[in-house]
Amino acid sequence: MKSLELNSTIDLKREGKSFYWASFFLPKSSRENAGILYSICRYFDDIADKNSEDKTKYLEDTIKEIKNNKSNKVNIFLQKNRIHHSIFIDLIEGLIIDQRNTKIQNKNELVKYSYHVAGTVGLMMSKIIGVKNELAARSAIDLGIGMQLTNIARDVYEDAKMKRIYIPANWIPNININDLCTGDEKTLDQDKVISNAINKIINLSEQFYKNGFAGLKYIPLSTRLAIFIAANIYRGIGIKIKKNKKYIRRRVYLTLFDKVLITINSILFFIFIPFFNFQYKKIRNSLPNENL
Repeated sequence: MKSLELNSTIDLKREGKSFYWASFFLPKSSRENAGILYSICRYFDDIADKNSEDKTKYLEDTIKEIKNNKSNKVNIFLQKNRIHHSIFIDLIEGLIIDQRNTKIQNKNELVKYSYHVAGTVGLMMSKIIGVKNELAARSAIDLGIGMQLTNIARDVYEDAKMKRIYIPANWIPNININDLCTGDEKTLDQDKVISNAINKIINLSEQFYKNGFAGLKYIPLSTRLAIFIAANIYRGIGIKIKKNKKYIRRRVYLTLFDKVLITINSILFFIFIPFFNFQYKKIRNSLPNENL
């Protein structure tokens, strides 16, 4: 981990544009720690994604390091923010899954994978912003899962080029990796199947976002609005994808105008959130580290 630099702003500004936007609504201390968490996650994510060779051994060694060396950079940061190391290990285990040609088979596998690579981040983030109520953990996890489902819906083409398919296989029968990652024109039937599956992921993400919003009441007031804005910006990506009504082989981005509009709408809606009374609904299996 010698090359890991805990940078609170640069990585977030360059790579995490949606959350960087929302981070301006966080108090300074929370913003700095959120940026450091992002830099840690980005470091390991880049190792998992931006190398042609299998990095399983490095990631497995990282797990051993986290378990046995309490004085490394990551453990010091986790301890400082009262984050149990098992949550971070769950994240690394998700990145190990990505070292093989990933093919998700069903919805349960999709949700479990999304927990590992993003629900864990939601859980760690909740610690950073000072959430103390134990009931908040499930909502933090589900908000992270919702955001990851949005990422998956957005990145189908790019993921397929890396030999990864996160759309459940039973949602895209008779569709193979070439159908997802080539620029060739597909039949209308193939295009419809892929598009419908992507929309299904976005619809599933909506259920997880609602569970995330059910936990807003447990978040300190000083950080609540920032989390709400960040979630809605991610949701906005999914909404924009659905508006295309077909499978497009490029990444969908929000414009500056989109982000400003979503931010204004979020602030206005935020004022009336207490009247909506979001209720948490059980839509996934329980997780071993949910109550850490």
